Amino acid sequence: MALSRIIKSNQILFKSTKLIPPNSSLLHSCKSPLFFPSNQRRPICAKHRNDNFLSSDQINISNAFISILIKHPFSPNNPELNNLVPLLTHKIVESVLNNLKNWRLAQQFFTWVSSLPGYKHNIYTYNAMASILSRARQNAQLKALALDVVDSNCSMNPGALGFFIRCLGSVGLVDEANNLFDQVKRIGLCVPNSYSYNCLLEALSKSNLIDLVETRLKEMRNLGLEFDKYTLTPVLQVYCIAGQFDKALSVFNEMLERGWVDEHVLSILVVALSKWGEVDKAIELIDRMEERGMRLNEKTFYVLIHGFVRQSRMDKALCLFDKIRKLGFCRSVSLFDVMIGGLCKNNEREKALSLYSEEEEEMDRLLQQCWEYVGSQPKNLLFNSVLEGLVRNGSIDTACNLIQSVMGNNRNGGSVLVKYFLNEKEVVTLNTNSFTSVINGLLGAGKVDMALSLFREMVQFGCNPTLSHYNDLIDALCKLNRLEESYELLRQMKEMGLEPTHFTHNCIFGCLCRLEDVEGAVELVRKMRFYGHEPWIKYSTLLVKNLCKHEKAVEACKFLTDMAQEGFLPDIITYSAAINGLIKIKSVDKGLELFQEICARGYCPDVISYNILIKALCKAKRVAEAEGLLNDMMLKGLVPSEVTYNYLIDGWCKNGEIDRAMLCLSKMFGKEREANVITYATLVDGLFKFGRPDDALKLWDEMGRKGCIPNRIAYQTLVNGLCKCGRSSAALVHFNEMKEKEMRPDSYIYIALISAFLSDTNLTCVLDMLKEMVDVGNLPDPLDKNFPIIRGAICKLLEDARTSFSIKHFIAEGKIPDVSLLEGAEGRHKPSI
Repeated sequence: MALSRIIKSNQILFKSTKLIPPNSSLLHSCKSPLFFPSNQRRPICAKHRNDNFLSSDQINISNAFISILIKHPFSPNNPELNNLVPLLTHKIVESVLNNLKNWRLAQQFFTWVSSLPGYKHNIYTYNAMASILSRARQNAQLKALALDVVDSNCSMNPGALGFFIRCLGSVGLVDEANNLFDQVKRIGLCVPNSYSYNCLLEALSKSNLIDLVETRLKEMRNLGLEFDKYTLTPVLQVYCIAGQFDKALSVFNEMLERGWVDEHVLSILVVALSKWGEVDKAIELIDRMEERGMRLNEKTFYVLIHGFVRQSRMDKALCLFDKIRKLGFCRSVSLFDVMIGGLCKNNEREKALSLYSEEEEEMDRLLQQCWEYVGSQPKNLLFNSVLEGLVRNGSIDTACNLIQSVMGNNRNGGSVLVKYFLNEKEVVTLNTNSFTSVINGLLGAGKVDMALSLFREMVQFGCNPTLSHYNDLIDALCKLNRLEESYELLRQMKEMGLEPTHFTHNCIFGCLCRLEDVEGAVELVRKMRFYGHEPWIKYSTLLVKNLCKHEKAVEACKFLTDMAQEGFLPDIITYSAAINGLIKIKSVDKGLELFQEICARGYCPDVISYNILIKALCKAKRVAEAEGLLNDMMLKGLVPSEVTYNYLIDGWCKNGEIDRAMLCLSKMFGKEREANVITYATLVDGLFKFGRPDDALKLWDEMGRKGCIPNRIAYQTLVNGLCKCGRSSAALVHFNEMKEKEMRPDSYIYIALISAFLSDTNLTCVLDMLKEMVDVGNLPDPLDKNFPIIRGAICKLLEDARTSFSIKHFIAEGKIPDVSLLEGAEGRHKPSI
């Protein structure tokens, strides 16, 4: 909290006691906070319609609904509600939704209304609900609402579509926003206009989806929709986020030519230039825009200065810092601190001292304006607010010095602030709140020892510690694995008559789990049961995973048994971790045994649990058993994932049963599961290994038709397989295609091609491959297992008149080894150029 903001926040108190004269310059001394201003974002989902659209009767009906809903737990059978049903209209539903404060209650009402005979939501009630869910950040419910608006065939105008899109985009549901846009277009529920597209572009730009932004922009152009400032702003933003400087500059220049550049647009590009390290260009752009009568806002100046200081460009940071003063913006204490820190780092100590003096003068001026009008109680409140403000803005050392000074431990700390708060006539009275904000600040900054020291001083000073103090300190110590000190604080808090909460116990439990102290964890769990506290599953899972990681899966299983005996049943995620640990110590059967045991106890394993076992069985060449598990999971209503099928396909291929692997692919398609690039690459590799290159190529083509884009590994599998099957020409075609897509082949692919070309006695291609290997630095070491193939190739090239000159030249330059030396025959094939 800024000092100026602190003072302003206390003005109501001052005014109520008539301590500040109405014409005090304090009321107008600062246009903005002295500390870093809060990020005031405009709401993305404002109420788009209000009660001004309702008649007085409709307002009364709306208020009657709200009154009933907030007085009692919601019940669809409430007679008072049902009496009002005949009076329901879309406007009333929308008004009720917009005036309910609780999103759950709003959703219950929305769902209830939709079930009433003869009623169907319109786009405005959907948008009211979307706005509520987006503000509450209830993404799962908002996703379902987006599906429902399409399923209900709700027609909408372009503006309403845009509003819903923005609600989705504001909580990061970009895929859902994009899909909704396409669905309403395809079904004919709406014909989007420029505004609709602008809302979608805004959502896409926040997720850095450049390709989609460009596609949507092209759509707009093809539809003849006009671009405006709100079209190109998100385009500029996405290029800036992606670091595509040329494209960003092109969009900015276009906006500049059309007169669409405002402070917001300017800020986007200037901040991006700063992040890209183009500090001089950023400053040049600011100056150019100022000549046009346009200036950045205060927040952007702060961001730029922080960025310039990080890049050690103190000359430019000072330039902007001075510009802020000239423009009349108040410079925050935190900004002073950042500047002073940057100057000290650059050894510019005189400038740092000068700024420090300015900072002191600014604080002195503000306090002087109001001090004589403030009574004792407001001064105590102001002192606590100043401490809190210093902490929030990172000036924790200043806050510590100030509180130490008031305690009498440090008379020089806090400089100007001490002059006011350590006045001999009227000393500020410290209370628990004074210490709390500073202790919390120290903990937040990772200064745990300083926080502990101040906590002890607080107790000695006579201020009573609270449960929150103990919990925060125990939490901080436990995160550092300082277990003994945590137990000591726990003992002290009990002596103070403070009972540990579930949070207290779970902090220590988490520490014990991180330290893999199984005995200590189980002992604490017994104590927690006495207090009625339940250990957090995440820590039990962490302990099991850590034990399994260190091949202590048996100990992990014993821990789970002990937990169950204490009445705390682990969840399926924890058991899955234990099963995986047993498998890793080569105990697949033990893993299966534990799996069957938990199933018998009524646990419902999830897809991940099944995948762990299916993978292990396939790796152990027990693929038939793995397929049995697949059938079992489907009988239990679980839907196998692409990963499940990929494990089985890989298992059948490695077992030499390629037809069963292909059958598995058919099953996958039958369950509406999309094969991914791993699926296809595995099958292509298997088909080549079993001498079915034509089938492999057909599957490769099918992969392309289904829109599955091959990656580097898939290409290498194809090229290697073609080489092994004696189809070197086709292999070369796909090899070049791979390189065109900027995928770098591994060394073994070059070896495979060279080997294939040697078999075809195509020495020209062998030479080309060898040259390329040298150029890209992929030539294997003479001790490499593949080097004999390279040696054989060099010998063949030396023997052929068409290639011997080139190969001798490479040997003479030291780019490839002299095979005659490697073989110990110094005179053989000795190059002479």
